[in-house]
Amino acid sequence: MDHKTNQEHLSEQKKLTERLSEAARVYYMENQEIMPNIEYDRLCDRLAVLEAETGTVLAGSPTLQVGYTVSSELAREAHPWPLLSLDKTKSVEALADWLGARKGLLSWKLDGLTVVLTYRKGRLEKAVTRGDGAIGEVITPNAKTFENIPLRIPFQGELLLRGEAVIRYSDFDRINAEIEDAEARYKNPRNLSSGSVRQLNSEITAKRHVRYYAFGLVSAEGEKFANSRENQMKFLESIGFQTVGYQVVTGSEIEKTVQWFAREAGDSDLPSDGLVLTYDDIAYGQSLGQTAKFPRDAIAFKWEDEQKETRLTGVEWSASRTGLINPIALFEPVEIDGTTVSRASLHNISIAEDLRLGIGDQVTVYKANMIIPQIADNLTRTGGLPIPEKCPVCDSLTEIRDSGGVRSLYCTNERCLARQIKSFTHFVSKSALNIDGLSESTLEKFIAKGFVHEFADLFRLAEHRDEIVKMEGLGQRSFENLMAATESARNTTRVRLLYSLGIPTIGLANAKVVCKFFGYDWSRIQNATAEDLVQIDGVGEVMAENFVAWFADETNGKKLARLLSEITFAEEKAPDAGGSLRGMTFVITGTLKTWENRDALKAVIEGRGGKVTGAVSEKTTYLINNDVHSPSSKNKKAKALGVRIISEEDFRAMTDGD
Repeated sequence: MDHKTNQEHLSEQKKLTERLSEAARVYYMENQEIMPNIEYDRLCDRLAVLEAETGTVLAGSPTLQVGYTVSSELAREAHPWPLLSLDKTKSVEALADWLGARKGLLSWKLDGLTVVLTYRKGRLEKAVTRGDGAIGEVITPNAKTFENIPLRIPFQGELLLRGEAVIRYSDFDRINAEIEDAEARYKNPRNLSSGSVRQLNSEITAKRHVRYYAFGLVSAEGEKFANSRENQMKFLESIGFQTVGYQVVTGSEIEKTVQWFAREAGDSDLPSDGLVLTYDDIAYGQSLGQTAKFPRDAIAFKWEDEQKETRLTGVEWSASRTGLINPIALFEPVEIDGTTVSRASLHNISIAEDLRLGIGDQVTVYKANMIIPQIADNLTRTGGLPIPEKCPVCDSLTEIRDSGGVRSLYCTNERCLARQIKSFTHFVSKSALNIDGLSESTLEKFIAKGFVHEFADLFRLAEHRDEIVKMEGLGQRSFENLMAATESARNTTRVRLLYSLGIPTIGLANAKVVCKFFGYDWSRIQNATAEDLVQIDGVGEVMAENFVAWFADETNGKKLARLLSEITFAEEKAPDAGGSLRGMTFVITGTLKTWENRDALKAVIEGRGGKVTGAVSEKTTYLINNDVHSPSSKNKKAKALGVRIISEEDFRAMTDGD
């Protein structure tokens, strides 16, 4: 290679290294995505070729990086054996060639967070995350809350093993469904697993239903296992560990076994991003040594993404509550991995510009990790994609902002209706008007289409039936369910309505005491004076001023009048002030078993004259927590203050005679 060509290649290397390093940093540390997975893999492959040609590897190259240095308050500890990345292939033939005539173990490559466990004298002594491969974070209290992890094992010698902490798709969907703010939801189970495992409060980890699947035994004091990885896995299973699903294979069986895994992947509740092939012969694998980044006794297989060619029919610009306007590619429907897709997020302007998209272009589409639709490539690259100069929601001017080389479109109007999406999600939430089926993403679509401008419009969605049933993710059945939910919500309580308005500092508990004070008379409630309000126990001057100011606002008044014309009030009466729990104050924490949720238990307490607060104080009578010995902050504070901690069973015993 001549000097000029080498310089050109080094220049390209530098640009690729910087771009890939930033993409990886944002992906792993901030849970964001600034380029499609397939593009990241393509650029990594190109960088590896350049490095081989020039013989130079620049500092920060992702071909050398194993992970990212951790930055949190968790204690850090060096691994006795570094955790290296695996070399990878998308070729079944290459996988078979790698194994040759030897016996191997082909297993799931689960998509979560790698955790190393240490057991001594039969007890879990330590759990450390992978971290950067050399140094990880100590998360022992959190690991003890993993749902399927053995805290004690019959093996009494020192035991070290590696496994993946994951969250199942079913649990991921349930947790995300409980988050009203769409932008606050987790993008995938891996991000949620990582965040859950690395919590500073193990009580939060426990609520996330993290599971642990062992994929490799590092050492077991005194055990030999007849030089077989398969025997190691069987040993781990015999002492109580769940292992990753695996199959014993030879080179001739690789293809059909990969096909079996591919069929199973579609129905699996566990997130995976491929497979791992390991030599069964432990000594042989160890004799091969390792490269600067990869061990030579195992290789990863990534699914060859199924790609379909289609035609770009348009780009939809979706405004969000942060002001960001996201481009979404619309294309003629194609079937990929068993489902029909017709749209894919482009994430930002930079990605759209890199693809040189133009309406009518022929594009290839795939599903990243067989789940998320993405544009893989643009075959015709006509360019000229129009970028809107005005916000699709409020018609205000837009601007392009550059952050670290990533160009994104924003609405400049601070009062854009899309930015008020949180008030709508609050209005329809379970404790407010409780309109099931109106997720934040659905509300964003309705606002973007101009169906919804104020709360009352949510009860007039029938006027837009023809358009709604054609929207992706909805359809006739969803529309009918939505109509049933809005009809049910029309008959509500004054407490729910007051809480749903989103008046600053007026939470559900305050809405209850205000409505009770005014005898559930809505006219008296909305015309209350600050002098009236400060007479209520727990209502201060700031809260009273917020309350009066909201109802005094002319715009709020007109919108409220239109909302009141759409609803009716159910009869309400105050809880029995002479109930058996009168004068008692409760705090509820931890996972409930008897009651559906905390609101249900709270209703029982308030119905018997008791009070429920969110924090333990000297005024607290009981802390309800099924885990009396939990090291949670509320348990600690209760013990310090002498507050009795009771379980649901204890509470039931207290109230059985009521």
